[in-house]
Amino acid sequence: MNQVPAITLNNGTSMPRLGFGVWQIPDDEARAAVGTALEAGYRSIDTASVYRNEPGTGKAIAASGLPREELFVTTKLWNSTRRKWRRKEVLRAFEDSLSRLGLDYVDLYLIHWPRPMRDDFLFIWEAFEELAADGRARAVGVSNFRPEDLDRIGERSSLVPAVNQVELHPFFPQAELRAEHARRGIATEAWSPLGQGPRLLTLPAVAEVAARHGRTAAQVVLRWHLQLGNIAIPKSVTPSRIRENLDVFGFELDAADMAALDVLAHGPQAGRIGPDPAVCDL
Repeated sequence: MNQVPAITLNNGTSMPRLGFGVWQIPDDEARAAVGTALEAGYRSIDTASVYRNEPGTGKAIAASGLPREELFVTTKLWNSTRRKWRRKEVLRAFEDSLSRLGLDYVDLYLIHWPRPMRDDFLFIWEAFEELAADGRARAVGVSNFRPEDLDRIGERSSLVPAVNQVELHPFFPQAELRAEHARRGIATEAWSPLGQGPRLLTLPAVAEVAARHGRTAAQVVLRWHLQLGNIAIPKSVTPSRIRENLDVFGFELDAADMAALDVLAHGPQAGRIGPDPAVCDL
């Protein structure tokens, strides 16, 4: 039985709070990795057009035999191939993603980056409103958006993004942004929730918390996310780790454990690992 709790998004859609991410997994490996995740009990899969693994992800979904309504599939618009996006390009890109995934709809469609220097995400959001209205995307949201970007959407649209997927881990907990999301009714989803691996997971502070619970460092960090209220999408291609990352519901961190991880935001390794949304124009 799938034990992952769900969050109800601001449009009433239910989304698992722990999913499987496929960033940096080559397409020819995605089918096996996603298949393993689905067998293990994951029901939320996060991909993107720029990952170039939507076909393999879609094949794994089809091969799983799971009812479509039991799955939550996220993909993202990669808004960098044109200097100015307009409605028809957004809708075409969405249809291309559906085709690669082999699906009739997705559960969540995200704008991958705000790219404020291009000044076009408001035009993109108008197309997202259309996708949400006709049900081809059950929910729409954004990724890597700052409060000022969310403000601009709010000034032009009554449709509030359901999710903002951002870099978030103990080195970079984004407390102020999480508070903004809570105020606006936007769910916070963490990409690179494990801080991209060894740099975080080998720290003595994390290892000590893990040892107290008889858990791995990754399990402790994922539990930290869940207790903060985040949605997390860890990635792995190793079957044992895929299963291990899902096994985070049989224990709870206490206040001292949480504080031991929270203090990492003020240590020498604190800060972003990925690009700054203010200047990112990949």
